[in-house]
Amino acid sequence: QVRLVESGGGSVQAGGSLRLSCAASRFTAGRNCMGWLRQAPGKGREGVAVIDSEGSTTYADSVKGRFTISKDNAKNTLYLQMNSLKPEDTAMYYCAAVYLGYVGRCPTIATIEFFNYWGQGTQVTVSS
Repeated sequence: QVRLVESGGGSVQAGGSLRLSCAASRFTAGRNCMGWLRQAPGKGREGVAVIDSEGSTTYADSVKGRFTISKDNAKNTLYLQMNSLKPEDTAMYYCAAVYLGYVGRCPTIATIEFFNYWGQGTQVTVSS
């Protein structure tokens, strides 16, 4: 059973930084697709950043230049470095994954519905 465990959320003031981590078990991060999604209160889930099996990354327009997604294949861990945080970044952040062989092509920011493994989420709250 694939397991994704997020950590690193918290409360910060606007302009601050946080680094989220997602430890994957029974899933090889280096060969497959992973991403970060978020859901704010009263809103739908949206893609934040995606990294494919080659290490190519894509970002939502709202976070470009502020967030960086990366993965450590040796540790089988996904990261999201979040800088210059804004109150509108407040949300529950989820790690997501899918086997490349299952979808043939990694999901993009616009096709997050193809991720089929999810973590429990970690809360990020940004105050003004």
